[in-house]
Amino acid sequence: MTTSGEQERLGEAVHGAEGERAGRGGVLWGGMPPWLPRAMVLFLVLVGLFQLADWAFRQLIDLFVMLLVAFFLSLALEPPVDRMAARGVRRGVGTFLVFVAVGVAVVGFLAALGTLLVDQVAKIAGDMPHLVDNLIGWVNHTFHQDLSLGELQKRLLKDSGTIEGYAQQAADNVWGVSSTLIGGLFQTFTVGLFTFYFTAEGPRVRRTVCSLLPPDKQGEVLRAWEIALAKTGGYLYSRAVLAVVSAAGHWVMFALIDLPYSAALAIWVGVMSQFVPTIGTYLAGALPVLVALTVEPVDALWVLVFTVVYQQIENYVLHPRITARTVDVHPAVAFGAVIAGAALLGAVGALIAIPAAATLQGFVGTYVRRYEVATDPRIDRGEQRRARRELRREAARRLRRMVGGDGE
Repeated sequence: MTTSGEQERLGEAVHGAEGERAGRGGVLWGGMPPWLPRAMVLFLVLVGLFQLADWAFRQLIDLFVMLLVAFFLSLALEPPVDRMAARGVRRGVGTFLVFVAVGVAVVGFLAALGTLLVDQVAKIAGDMPHLVDNLIGWVNHTFHQDLSLGELQKRLLKDSGTIEGYAQQAADNVWGVSSTLIGGLFQTFTVGLFTFYFTAEGPRVRRTVCSLLPPDKQGEVLRAWEIALAKTGGYLYSRAVLAVVSAAGHWVMFALIDLPYSAALAIWVGVMSQFVPTIGTYLAGALPVLVALTVEPVDALWVLVFTVVYQQIENYVLHPRITARTVDVHPAVAFGAVIAGAALLGAVGALIAIPAAATLQGFVGTYVRRYEVATDPRIDRGEQRRARRELRREAARRLRRMVGGDGE
């Protein structure tokens, strides 16, 4: 049996062991774990840092988009700069010359369209009284009304308050459009500045990026960079060639039917149909058809027929041959890429979607290993039947030739 003193020493030993465990991180009776306050503070700090990073990213998203656009534009402009640099021209001077050439082309395109727009607006303004008389006559004949130009003028003067409200709203819209235009010009200048630096300092940019990576990874980065350079430049080169061919073909057609501003309209068709994804073809053909309607409705029909026929020739003859050596993106892939780019970045994403898809396709073709597929009827359904049908036709042709030869 134990004495009372031994029982007291045993209780003290048990309490001491429990206190030691509590000191090493255990849970105190009726208390809080000592690590929990530090964990809560750390959690709050991490949440705050995440919120700060999310806020900063949202504030800088426009800058990131402009950098992305400038990067793709520099990939398209770097090949001619590299050629000039190989001949002894400084990269800064070569980049400036390329920018001047692109700027002249853009200004010429806008000037041609501006001349066409001003002339059409002036023509519509001059024909406005005649158009209003025709409209009033059509309304009276169709709806059995007795309207006149004088009565319409009285109603407009009577509703001058409404007109004033429309004018004020139009003035507010003009102010909003002006601010948007100024913002667009600033973004264009920013993209152009970054594009110039990325193009002129291409070797230095690549060297800087490679300096952040180990030596065994630098070759892979440079190979990926070359793929993006080749695919983006090839895409724009093929589109430029197709635009020139399209503009030349439509100019000949418009000149044959004596369509006003045939050269400007042909340039419009060539540029819009090649550089505006998805809806560019429809926008390109709509303007010449509308202009032809103001001259002769039959000419509008000829323009529409020629545009549709040329589009089929381009899709099945010109496009495969021109893009075979530059970049070959399946139409379904291009359409899906445009939809994805527009969903992510809007109009900018739609514009750079196809070069990005071509670059991704180049990565897949380079780094993903492919295997030969065995012949299997479950893959090529109907191919074997078609091959047998072709053999029977060939045998029948040979038999007819043999019979014809014997008959002679």
